[in-house]
Amino acid sequence: MGIEKPFGKSAISVEEARGAIVSAIRPVGMERVDLPEALGRVPAASVKALTTSPPFDVSAMDGYAVRAAEVPAGGTALPLSGASKAGIAAVPTLAPGTCMRIFTGAPVPAGADAIVIQEDVEAEDGRILFRAAAQRGLYIRKAGLNFAEGAEIVAAGRALTARDIGLLAASGHDGVLVHRRPRVAVLSTGDELVASGARVGPGRIFDANRPALLALVEAWGGTAVDLGIAGDDDTAITTALGSLDADLLLITGGASVGDHDRVRPALQALGLSFSFWKIRMRPGKPLMFGTLGAMPVLGLPGNSVSALVCAVLFLKSAIGALAGQDACGPRFENARLAAPIGKTGERDDYLRATVSFDDGELSVEAFCEQDSSMLAVLASANALLFRPAGAAPAAAGEIVKVVRLDTLQGF
Repeated sequence: MGIEKPFGKSAISVEEARGAIVSAIRPVGMERVDLPEALGRVPAASVKALTTSPPFDVSAMDGYAVRAAEVPAGGTALPLSGASKAGIAAVPTLAPGTCMRIFTGAPVPAGADAIVIQEDVEAEDGRILFRAAAQRGLYIRKAGLNFAEGAEIVAAGRALTARDIGLLAASGHDGVLVHRRPRVAVLSTGDELVASGARVGPGRIFDANRPALLALVEAWGGTAVDLGIAGDDDTAITTALGSLDADLLLITGGASVGDHDRVRPALQALGLSFSFWKIRMRPGKPLMFGTLGAMPVLGLPGNSVSALVCAVLFLKSAIGALAGQDACGPRFENARLAAPIGKTGERDDYLRATVSFDDGELSVEAFCEQDSSMLAVLASANALLFRPAGAAPAAAGEIVKVVRLDTLQGF
């Protein structure tokens, strides 16, 4: 987990923080699931084909199977000696000096080495007249063209797509060994918070973080455990944790050093070992990470915009690492600025922005309002525009980095 950084030390970079989180996490255990339930799951080991595909040479077109040497030019005619279609029990044999009707996906008869498509033939009195010469190997899919038995078809460490599931099925698998879904417990803290739908009294606000984070945990491959809301009190926080059974504890709020920020001391009393507690980014400076026994603990800011931006940059990586993914960090893309933006300060900026395509090129424009209290702006954004600390003002037309939210599952 690295050297513990005491409170009061300078903030670390986003990259250092994400590296510390991922390196401290070990993948969860394994289970076997049927293929229809495998979408998005991460194989615990590489998977090999149980069969060869295709298992024999097959026709890629409807037409006639021939020996190429027996149809050297247009005008050649051969008697028809049978047919081959998909699903027949045995590969037929082509008698010398004859041709055989064949259909797409059917086994190529033994002895045949070419297919002439049906558009290039005419039937005449039980014989087939070929208007074009046969070409050896044309329209024949060789055995093993797709994959061979024993070949690796799916690698470990990458979330399975529907394409992967189809490939696994085609190779003879009806299930796959995957890492189980990580259990992520989510706790909101703050005396001011009430659950949505409850009565809001003076000085109280609805808890937006917990519902959003519970949804993201599920969208990003975890199983969400709702711990509710705890007040700014050590006992309340400890009681909310109870006999916790989770692979990751996610807490929002109370991670700073104010008199009412009780997450750090409450968790320290339970034996939490801290790695870091603040990072050089905006929004989201008060980010906390450590371990409680073997369980990683990630503390996000209480501010909803900061919490959700930090979820994109850190929580998704943590869930991915728990689920056994090899590469689970945010994906940065190039985009051209549609409007100028100012310089940045001492922290990396993740500006709420909109991206669109302009003549096939990604264009981005930051919202004018970037206050981290404005959840409505984040809800309207479809990207985060990244600006490194100390960056000079950028003019319209310059290339910048963005993290797209519109392609991020569930966000």
